[in-house]
This record gives sequence, C-alpha cells and structure tokens, in this order.
Amino acid sequence: MKIALVSPYDWHTPGGVNAHVTALADELRAHGHYVRVLAPASRPVADPMVIPIGRPLPVHASGSVVRISLNPRLGRQVREVLEREQFDVVHVHEPLMPVLPIQVLRHSRAANPNVVNVGTFHARKDGGNRLYSYGRRLLKRWFRELDGKIAVSPPAAQYVGRYFPGYYNIIPNAIHIEHWANPELEPIAEFDDGMLNILYVGRAEKRKGLGYLIRAFGVVNARHPGTRLIVVGPDSRARRRYQASVERSGQRGIVFVPGPSFDELPRYHHAADIFCSPATGHESQGYVLLEAMAASVPVVASNIEGYASVITHEIDGLLVRPRDTLDLANGLTRLVLDADLRASLAAAGRRRVEEYSWPHVVHQVISYYERLLDSQHGSRRESRLPRSPIPPARPAATPPAAR
Repeated sequence: MKIALVSPYDWHTPGGVNAHVTALADELRAHGHYVRVLAPASRPVADPMVIPIGRPLPVHASGSVVRISLNPRLGRQVREVLEREQFDVVHVHEPLMPVLPIQVLRHSRAANPNVVNVGTFHARKDGGNRLYSYGRRLLKRWFRELDGKIAVSPPAAQYVGRYFPGYYNIIPNAIHIEHWANPELEPIAEFDDGMLNILYVGRAEKRKGLGYLIRAFGVVNARHPGTRLIVVGPDSRARRRYQASVERSGQRGIVFVPGPSFDELPRYHHAADIFCSPATGHESQGYVLLEAMAASVPVVASNIEGYASVITHEIDGLLVRPRDTLDLANGLTRLVLDADLRASLAAAGRRRVEEYSWPHVVHQVISYYERLLDSQHGSRRESRLPRSPIPPARPAATPPAAR
C-alpha cells in the first residue's frame, strides 16, 4: 500500500501525535508499505519520508500551545503532492484541525478517486471543544470525507462523538515496550542511593497537575523523610516557576531534571519506585502511564476518564481523586509503605501494557486499512455491474363484465 500519514502539528515540536505518527510510519515501512508523512514544519526537514507543507504558528488551546499552519492557501501544494504520490490510503490525524488536515480531505479524492480516507481522533477535552461546537456545520462537510474513523480510546470516541456521531474503531496509541523494559539499562546513579523515588514525567502545564503533586509530596515527605520526588520534563517558564517556588519554601526532597533525551529517559524509570501522573483532565489515553507500566513501575494517577481507560484501580495501578491533594498524598503513602503492593501493581501493569505494543497495534491498523480498501473496491465493483433490464408492466386485463 501507498500510505500518507498527516499530522496538523509542527514536525519539529515534540508531542504525542507526532511521536505516534513517527512510530506508525516506521512500523508500516517495516511491513513493506510505502509511507510519506505530510506535516507543517518550522524549519527544513532532512528526512525524505517527510513532506513539509506550511509553516506553523503557535495557538493557545486547552491550557497548552499547539503549533499548526493557519495558511488557507495550502490547497495547491496539497493537491500537487496527492496527485504526484497517488496514495491508496490517506490517514489524517486530528482530521478536523485547521488547516492542513482539512485541505488534505478536500483534495484527496480529486487526486485519486479510489483513495481511502482514514481519520484518527486523539484528543479528549473536558468541558467540550469550541471549534467542534461552533464549526460543526462546516466541519461536517469534511467529516463525511472519512471512510474510516479511529479513536485512541473510548473517552476519545465519546468526546468526538458528541459532535460527530458515528462508529469509531478503537485503536490505541502504541508504545515500544522494549525501549522502557530493557533490563540492561542502568538507573541514574545519583538516584540509586536507597531513597524511595517518586517520578513525574511531563510538561509543567497547569492541567498536568504538577502543583497538586508538589503539595501532596510535602505531606508524604513529612510522614516519610526517606522519599524523594523527581520532576522530569522540558524546560519552560512554568517549570522554572515551580522550581523557584519550591526553593523559596525550603521544601525538601524535590529534584527538577530538565528534558533528558528519549534514550536516557527510561533510566529515570529504572531508578523510580513509584510513578505519579496527577493530571486534572484533557487526557485521552495517558501515554506516560504506558511508559511507566512498560518499565514495571507502579502507577498512581488521577481518576480521569482517559487514565481510567488504561488503569484499573487496585489491579494495575491506583486511581485517586483529581485535584485532591490529600487523596493523592494518601495514595502515594500507601505505596511507600507497601512494597508487596508496589510489586503486585507493577507486575499487573507490565502484563496490561502488552495490549499497547507496536506489533499488536500496527496489525490492527493494517487490518483496518485492508478492510476499508476491500469495502471501497467491492462497492465500486457492484456499482459497475450491469443491471438486469426491468420488463415493462403488462396492461391489466379488462374484466369480462366491462367488455
């Protein structure tokens, strides 16, 4: 198959969708398929697999900043690429985001009438989506261009289905388990000192709940001084504010680590005894939970829909009330005190995460493509079959009494 993967986000800005598209492209190519990625880019792209289209601009949305192209004149370049490549499958991630995904859906069938359009919906936003709400009538035009619809979790399907009802095939974001589970990785030496380490990985955005975790850790550390909180994530103004606040308060046992590389990050998991993600919402699946589970680290997470689709409370992790500092502190304290529970949750999480492995997920994606292509081609064959002529109706016989 010739497959186009489309991302609306700046290819040079790390994020969950781009990470998923990159890995999916590699997996599809490993299975012998021809793949190209279409995405906006803030600077030149060296990878020949990536076709940059449009320059992204920062847009504030849902407590975060997304970098997307807003140029309405991308249509000509999009059509030229689609006509040249003649893709069998055009797989658009976040297909209703402006502007690149919509331009791709607008021109895909004009470039190739036999193409199959697939859309994957990644997002989950508590409280609704103003773009979907206000633009629903216009966006329905492009939503109808999708032959297949994927959501990465039941909460993501429920979310988009509020605005655009339909059947959504659930295919989760996948993870390279071996990257996190590698037994040869050495833990970070400075944290391998007998202290009990609680690990947070993520941006310092308000919705990620880092402020709640810092306050909860103050309670945990007061109860058990042999604990430490390791905050790992990209450097940002918000992260520096949290760090400055901790230093001013004199709070003990909190270490901030700015942005280790992807290859080095699992070493922090291997040094961790507990992983914590206290996000307050807007999570469709919880990729950081999967990373911790793959590394066999027991998880404490907020009981929000996206996380609850991955974690089963008391089975493969602990779920606590979101925005509740004391409940979070109690959940962490429970694991600090109970080594057997930590081991049990870690083992169950490691088994659970196999469902999200790339070998498992890529076969789901390929099978879905094939079903859609078979259905598309089958319906076209049926439409070309000659119709049997319908004989003209015979005139009704005249009753004898009327002759």
